[in-house]
Amino acid sequence: MSHHADIAPSDEATRGERPASLPRRHPRALAPGNLILTVVLSLFGAVVGMQLLATLGITPSTSLVGALAAMTLARIPLVAFRGYRSVHAQNLAQTSISSATFGAANSLFLPIGIPYLFGLPDMVMPMLIGVAAAMLVDAWLLYRLFNTPAFPADNPWPPGIAAAEAIKAGDTGGRRAKVLGAGLLAGAIGSAFALPMSAFGVALIGGLGAMIAFGVGLLISSYADTLAGVDINAIHLPHGMMIGAGLVALFQVGRVVLDGRAKSGGTAHGRPEATRRPGRSMGIGGGAYLVIALLLTFGTGIATHMSPGMLIGFILYATAAAFVHELLVGIAAMHAGWFPAFAIALITVLLGILIGFPPEALVVLAGFTAATGPAFADMGYDLKTGHLLRTEDGDPAFDIEGRRQQLIAAMIGFGVAVVVVLVSYRMFFDGGKVPPIDAAYVAAIKAGPSGGIAGDLALWAIPGALVQLLGGPRRQLGILLATGLLITTPMAGWMVAAGLVCRVLAPRLFGGRAKEDLEVFAGGAIAGDALWSFGHGAFDALRK
Repeated sequence: MSHHADIAPSDEATRGERPASLPRRHPRALAPGNLILTVVLSLFGAVVGMQLLATLGITPSTSLVGALAAMTLARIPLVAFRGYRSVHAQNLAQTSISSATFGAANSLFLPIGIPYLFGLPDMVMPMLIGVAAAMLVDAWLLYRLFNTPAFPADNPWPPGIAAAEAIKAGDTGGRRAKVLGAGLLAGAIGSAFALPMSAFGVALIGGLGAMIAFGVGLLISSYADTLAGVDINAIHLPHGMMIGAGLVALFQVGRVVLDGRAKSGGTAHGRPEATRRPGRSMGIGGGAYLVIALLLTFGTGIATHMSPGMLIGFILYATAAAFVHELLVGIAAMHAGWFPAFAIALITVLLGILIGFPPEALVVLAGFTAATGPAFADMGYDLKTGHLLRTEDGDPAFDIEGRRQQLIAAMIGFGVAVVVVLVSYRMFFDGGKVPPIDAAYVAAIKAGPSGGIAGDLALWAIPGALVQLLGGPRRQLGILLATGLLITTPMAGWMVAAGLVCRVLAPRLFGGRAKEDLEVFAGGAIAGDALWSFGHGAFDALRK
């Protein structure tokens, strides 16, 4: 298939055959054709995301919906739709709809539901303003950190691989398309029978050690109570493990940042500007979160409920909690493709309860921390997709330019998400539609401190820290083990185990090419699971 973008010229240019004197041009996110499509897709994604989160408590991955929409338009024999034949234009489409879906649902609608459910409706608007700003900072930070030593592009980011494989297969056809189609079919059928096929696909492409830790955590979470009579959530084992692993992970990220500064004279990770120094970006992001924490504290009126000393402590803690939540969610998403954003945000609330912050402040804390992380992780998936599509010809400058265009497309999606949530949240709330997960935050805040929480968290933080320390910064074993412990999806552990068995046996039984086929098949399985879940969830939501 030829690759025409609405301002990206010929087929030869898109395939890297353009003479060196004429550099390749990436499709522009603000070009009229791309802009219209991204806005329309973003509107659709934002509405669907809010509806599914309110009715079913889930946020589907709509990334492939955007790519498929662009592929479909590209097949209309009109000049106006020719630009969508470019895989890079399709990448912009999937970036925008995915950003709008996760932005509207997880980063905006979920946080503002917490004060509403708690009985503080006057907090909703200032909360919306604050979390919208946090969402934009969240995405910008991942853009700055992607393909640096802290968040390397060559790490799995599994949903990003799935989207890239789907787009490539649609473009090139042949054997890749057949293998991907088999994966899509397997993913959809498995999902129809309530099997988490995304867990199976992730196990085929994630780091081996990380996937083993993830699978062990999932199996313990599913069977600890049944087989050993231990309710791991009652003793706060997963939460303590994540706290310990998270503290060590922060130290490891800090060390990576410092090492990157020491090596800033060269290049890294195949990117000329990998010397961008992630520490500077993190510093800017931390400063932005501090400003947002100040705005939320005074804009919601909670400052009047605290003494000056507690007020300063709360602002600093909220800033740190939002930043740490974002990094931990990003690390889990990078390796496993799953991120326990709710559970990690709940941990920050539990710690806030132990510190003694008043309930109104805890409501703001819950919303603020919940808003950071989802956009960060989703942006990583989308940039991974774009990176895989752009780097086959070894043109780093083209990859960098494409990443900038993806950021613009994502910001369009986030902007549309803000507008959609702003004009529709009252309708949802008046109809009794609040994200179900908000009830857990409210219940935890109303329950207040419990004498055993601090001891449990401190106890289980020790093994979490040790596992993370032993695994090192590349494997992230502690974070992935804790992630599995925090997820309560039935059968997920067994699907990870099945994927690991296939991963080990397939190359031995079918030869070296099986590894490449497994990666394509894994992308199809993840995509099939996502598409079935999206379609099934949308149908159920419409019936309600």
